[in-house]
Amino acid sequence: MEKIDKHIRHTPNPWALIPLGVFLITYLVVSIIAGDFYKMPITVAFVIASVVAIVLSKGGKFTNRVEQFCRGAANSNIMLMVLIFILAGAFAQTAKSMGAIDATVNLTMALLPSNLLAVGIFIAACFISLSVGTSVGTIVALAPVAVGIAAKAGMPEAFMLGVVVSGAMFGDNLSFISDTTIVATRTQGCEMSDKFKVNIRIALPIALVAGLLYLLKGWGMESNYVPETIEWVKVIPYLIVLVVAVCGVNVIVVLFIGILFSGLIGLLTGGLDFWGWTGAMGEGINSMGELIIVTLLAGGMLEMIRYNGGIDWLMQKLTQRIHSTKSAEISIAALVSFANICTANNTIALIMSGPLAKDIADRFHVDPRRSASLLDMFSCFIQGILPYGAQLLMAAGLSQVSPIEIMQYLYYPYLLGIGGMLAILFQYPRKYTLS
Repeated sequence: MEKIDKHIRHTPNPWALIPLGVFLITYLVVSIIAGDFYKMPITVAFVIASVVAIVLSKGGKFTNRVEQFCRGAANSNIMLMVLIFILAGAFAQTAKSMGAIDATVNLTMALLPSNLLAVGIFIAACFISLSVGTSVGTIVALAPVAVGIAAKAGMPEAFMLGVVVSGAMFGDNLSFISDTTIVATRTQGCEMSDKFKVNIRIALPIALVAGLLYLLKGWGMESNYVPETIEWVKVIPYLIVLVVAVCGVNVIVVLFIGILFSGLIGLLTGGLDFWGWTGAMGEGINSMGELIIVTLLAGGMLEMIRYNGGIDWLMQKLTQRIHSTKSAEISIAALVSFANICTANNTIALIMSGPLAKDIADRFHVDPRRSASLLDMFSCFIQGILPYGAQLLMAAGLSQVSPIEIMQYLYYPYLLGIGGMLAILFQYPRKYTLS
């Protein structure tokens, strides 16, 4: 078999984006036409798009194109996500089997009136994600609890999951230890604290509006919850996970600790025996199967798009008609947004678009603190609403809800995108806008 040069760079090519269009049509458009988001499995849509990507790709022999696809699927970032999904499934099912989720739900519902459950979970998600710097970790911690609350309070599961994802994206955008913050500030050459000062002026009012919307939405929902006895000892695994996560421990370690304490407390309280523990872990891991398959297929397909020049073409088109500071900022926002759509990973999108955004910012006198803020905001906006992004896939994987159903309740990400555009159009905040 002939060797493949990993560093070959093809010229910008709009046709390389065809597989992405095929996926969007196959999954989103077909589902909308059918009026049922379960008619077209997301795995089938990705298989079809992946086949199209391999068939249309450059790269010589068919076996070479398949190898290129596999290289994208086996990317270290993809493998890390797969490992997180595996551990998240094991933790969620172990915690559920030993009673930790029910105990945490009962505690939450005892502390919060039913009308405040949605906004309470949103605030909790904002605080946790801001503390831990990872939206996925926040979703892993809160999604099972949110689903349990939805079931007992008579709320739609998709609504409560949308609340969790929205709060998770708030911290992903603003946290000092978030990957996106680190990459955005490094590529633009500014301090994280300076970027935060610009970002918070836009994001905080948006979060307050989103919280108000969740409050109003939750206010009209009547709860049929009957108070139950709170088993305090079974809440311990979640408390430990949250405390360890807030301390900045790696999400892999956090999940392992969660599995360990859930199992041990289950054994001590009689909620699980040893084989019940191992069985719960196995069941949880198996439940992540579809999510893992989608992640691998998406990684391969998006690598083919990159390899064949699709992203280069987008970047070229987005930067060729810049004439002012405002249009430069719009180009930076569009640049990272399209890169995110094509990679389904906001950190990778920032790595790819950051250097070019820096060139644009320098040339058209965009404050580096502002360009870093725009990059981070729009990457989190897109990442938070992608039905094939890790956040929505994780939320859907921890429940029986389609990612598309959750999308209608993602108030914060949508408002973040709108607020970001208004900030560009009205040059807000003025203090960080260079004339």
